[in-house]
Amino acid sequence: MLLLQFDWNPVSGIDIIGNFKLHFYSVMWIIAFLLGWYIMKWIFKREKVNQDYLDPLFLYTVIATLLGARLGHVIFYQSELITQDFFSIFLPFRFKPEFEFTGFQGLASHGAAIGIIIGMYLYRRKYKYKSLMWILDRVVITVASGAIFIRLGNFINSEIIGKVTNSPLGVRFIQEEYTKREAMQLTGLQTPKEAYNAIANNPQFQNLLDAVPYRHPAQLYESFAYVFVFLILWYIYTKTTKSEQTGFLFGLFLVLLWTIRFFVEFVKEAQVDERATWFLNTGQWLSIPFIILGLYFMLAYKPKNTVK
Repeated sequence: MLLLQFDWNPVSGIDIIGNFKLHFYSVMWIIAFLLGWYIMKWIFKREKVNQDYLDPLFLYTVIATLLGARLGHVIFYQSELITQDFFSIFLPFRFKPEFEFTGFQGLASHGAAIGIIIGMYLYRRKYKYKSLMWILDRVVITVASGAIFIRLGNFINSEIIGKVTNSPLGVRFIQEEYTKREAMQLTGLQTPKEAYNAIANNPQFQNLLDAVPYRHPAQLYESFAYVFVFLILWYIYTKTTKSEQTGFLFGLFLVLLWTIRFFVEFVKEAQVDERATWFLNTGQWLSIPFIILGLYFMLAYKPKNTVK
C-alpha cells in the first residue's frame, strides 16, 4: 500500500517568452469550456433548439464563470488584494511584489456558481427561447464535466492541498512546501526548476525532501467524485423522465457537488489563515446554502409558468 504514496514535483507549464508561460491549469480551463460547448451543442441538437443561441450562451458562461470565480476568491478568501494589488484581481498578472504573468489563479468555485447563475439570468433576459430553469437544468451538466478538469488543474499546480496524513494515498507536494525563492536559496541553484528537481532527485538534498509531509490529494478526491456527479446528471437527463421536472437537475447538481465539497473540506487545508467555526471552515459554511437551495429545487420548486 505504501507504493501508492508519491512525490509531486510537476512541470506546471511551458515557457513561451520572458515571464509568459502557458500554464497547464489554464489548459484545463480551456478543455473544460470546450467540452461544455460540445455537450451543450449535443443537447441543443437533441431538443431541436436553434444553434444560433449556442455561441452567445458559451460566451456568457465563460465570462460569468471566470469573473464570478475571481471575485468570489477575492471576496471570500483574499480581500486584501482590493487595496494591495487591485489590477491583479481582473488581469492575469501579478504586479506586486514584482510583475509576473500568472495566468488564471485564485478562483473560487462558490463564486463561479454564483456568477453562472447571474450570467444565465442575464443571458435569458436577452435570449427568450427557453426558461431560465431550462437553461440551468442543462448548463449544470456541462459545469459538472468541467469541474473534473478544474480540480486536475489544481493538482497540477500543487494548490488546494490536503491536510497532513499517514494515509497510503498521501502525496508530497514539493512545490507547495517551498517557494521558488526558498528552493533556490536552500539548494544554491539559479532557477526554480533546477532547485525543485534537486530537492526531488538529488540525494544531497534528501533532508529537504524528508521535511515535506505527505498530504491528502484533496484535488484528486474531488475530481474523481465529480466524474460521478456528471455521470448521474447525464443518466437522469438522457434516460429518465425526472429531467422533465423543471429545476430537478439544477437542484440535484447543487446537492451532489456541494455535499462532496463539504466533506472533502475535512481533509483539505484551509485556503486562508482562519479558524474553523463550530468545526466548519469557510468553504463548508458557503456550501450549506447551496445544498439547501438544491433540495428546494428538487423537492419543492414549482414553476410559475409552463414555458420550457
